[in-house]
Amino acid sequence: MSSTLQINVVLHNPQIPQNTGNIGRMCAVLNARLHLIHPLGFEITDAKLKRSGMDYWKSLDVRHYKNWLDYKQSPFSSKRMWLLTTKAERAIFDVEFQEGDALVFGSEDRGAPDFLHDELRMFRIKIPQPNANMRSLNLSTSAGIAAYEMYRQLNFARKFSDK
Repeated sequence: MSSTLQINVVLHNPQIPQNTGNIGRMCAVLNARLHLIHPLGFEITDAKLKRSGMDYWKSLDVRHYKNWLDYKQSPFSSKRMWLLTTKAERAIFDVEFQEGDALVFGSEDRGAPDFLHDELRMFRIKIPQPNANMRSLNLSTSAGIAAYEMYRQLNFARKFSDK
């Protein structure tokens, strides 16, 4: 068994290679699986992606899917998928994550498409933003906050249940 519980990060049509590279690096550090839903706004060999992900990309468990349905039908799909969106009412700190849950993020320029909002409406969560005048956080910042909250919950709970 690995030292941490499985975390899944799903990027739906990411557009900026530096964000995907940063998220990939974070996933490698967390032993998390990164799921990339195509089309991407860049080539996976993009130098900017490699620069931001650096040599961590070789240690990353990354899966590619031609579309959302392809991801959902794969053996790596999660039963519970949490859509991160500024349109949610519930904060990430108000949910209890479970091992194998997925954090789903829309693209940088459009967010999540309507069909994802409809499909995951009961699992929409947000990162609280005290300054309501700001549109939203950067994708890689949001993914980092959410993934580390999931990591904190899962591993803190496990630490005390193993005793």
